[in-house]
Amino acid sequence: MKTLAKKISTAAIAMLLFGAADLSHRSAAQNAIAPVNTAAQTIADKRPVIHAGGIRFGAYDPHGDFGAQQNVTTEHLFLPWEDVDLETLRVADAYALARGRNLLITVEPWSWDVDWRLTSAELRRKLFRGEYDANMRAIARLIAQLQSPVIIRWGQEMEDDSGRFSWSGWNPADYIAAYRRMMDIVRQEAPKTKLMWSPKGKPGLNAYYPGDTYVDFVGLSVFGLEPYDRIVHNGPRTFAEALRPGYDLVARYHKPVWVAELGYEGSDGYVKPWMETATLNQGDFPELQEVVYFNDRDVHAWPFNLGRPDWRVVDDASN
Repeated sequence: MKTLAKKISTAAIAMLLFGAADLSHRSAAQNAIAPVNTAAQTIADKRPVIHAGGIRFGAYDPHGDFGAQQNVTTEHLFLPWEDVDLETLRVADAYALARGRNLLITVEPWSWDVDWRLTSAELRRKLFRGEYDANMRAIARLIAQLQSPVIIRWGQEMEDDSGRFSWSGWNPADYIAAYRRMMDIVRQEAPKTKLMWSPKGKPGLNAYYPGDTYVDFVGLSVFGLEPYDRIVHNGPRTFAEALRPGYDLVARYHKPVWVAELGYEGSDGYVKPWMETATLNQGDFPELQEVVYFNDRDVHAWPFNLGRPDWRVVDDASN
């Protein structure tokens, strides 16, 4: 099996520093862009409006679209725990430090290379045998050396039942034991690091809650895709409507809530309200503390042949 010491390409390093990557082999259908009414799209830059005194804002930003923006609090990056040169985290740290940003590091317990990924059962078995403790310990030891404040988000969207992630859909007791095992390692090696438990926001998420002592922040994923809303919800949803179901499920924990992944795509009439309200301080969500924009095309295709939506705030000519 490949090890953490394996070097990766410059392109992969760039992906690591600024966000997520998936090295999956994608079909033409998966690469299709969601069928949005482009005639109704004239907004050239759909980044969220930052409101004075509002919700803090962060970004996963592989294209650097937010690199010069002054009011970005958090730099989000994604990290597989295999097939990666961890020294690149120092570059990410310098990037965030120069801009006065925190680091939110999502650790995904797999390889981004599909040829090296384990099945869900294999991952669970090897994890509980302790075969990945060294991987997590190496990550935590490096994080302890960084100068930026760090939040670790491990094994996100664990209640998702789509098969997207090898660690999602586990028996809740198994997931909780795995999460605690990994976060115990983080606390041993990088005790100043904050911990984020981050479900997708679906019914059933509460069964996966690892306990108050293992959660400093709760993260949710909130995406708005106009054609999907029309199919599933019989019409477009607002940011507040999309956030509400997951927020109501996690509000009971009285932990600071983040939207750890935010994206929206559609016509101007659909996108503009999301832009204007995502960082607006709304009384209905008193625990909401920060939203973090996912500034890239989705890694996976959406249902109903909607393809991979492009959440990026500006048009990418390569698409």
